[in-house]
Amino acid sequence: QKPDPVDQTIAGRDKNKIMVSISIRSWAQLKQHGADEYLAKIYGNYTTSPEEGYDFSLLVDLASLQSDTDTLIKDFSLLKRNCVACVFEKYFDLQKQYEEQGVLSKEFAIINYREDETLYIQAQKDRVVVIFSTLFKEENDIVIGKVFMQEFKEGRRGRQDAPQVLFSHRDPPLELRGTDARVGDNVAYISFVLFPRHISPKYRQNTINLIHTFRNYLHYHIKCSKAYLHSRMRARTEDFLKVLNRAKPEKSAEKKTISGKTFVRR
Repeated sequence: QKPDPVDQTIAGRDKNKIMVSISIRSWAQLKQHGADEYLAKIYGNYTTSPEEGYDFSLLVDLASLQSDTDTLIKDFSLLKRNCVACVFEKYFDLQKQYEEQGVLSKEFAIINYREDETLYIQAQKDRVVVIFSTLFKEENDIVIGKVFMQEFKEGRRGRQDAPQVLFSHRDPPLELRGTDARVGDNVAYISFVLFPRHISPKYRQNTINLIHTFRNYLHYHIKCSKAYLHSRMRARTEDFLKVLNRAKPEKSAEKKTISGKTFVRR
């Protein structure tokens, strides 16, 4: 499967300066939701004009470094995460606003984070709905994906405070009916229903950390499941071959009479 086209480059142009640049497929859509302002608030004076061929750049002068280096390294390593976090932050705040004003909204944030795959985010007065559309390259992936998502439903029974997770195959969920959302046998939609307790100031950063990489998390575990099944099948096949080899009858040796004739004992 073709990797996600995210280009993140770290280059030292001289011994005292380091530039970090990133290029993201959905940058134009992220900018519409305030990505520039959100990143400027996090990185402050480290922001600089984007390097040619990239969407966003950071520049740090090691000679005049004043802030905590451990915190700075962590913030720089989370650049891609923070690019996407601006959309979640915006719609988490909108949910609080809609709750206070009693507003009903059907507006969606639409982020084409991969080729033919889309992230949808909608704020309602009592929840935020996050929907991932994803494509399965093989039929077996759909079967394993359904089993995997069923485990999410089962897990919620033991944790009532967990977000609700919904899985739909072929057709988009109700929230996306009437839109140009993709339909097909290899298309699946995973919906997360986040309630105010999940997006409160205390928990929202951890919620963003966990949910923005869910698509990669899902496909990674599908590949791991297939690799495990294949290894077990190979091991079982080797066991069967050993049984068959032990079951082969021994060849009867030829015997000769005094006159030189041969015969085989039956």
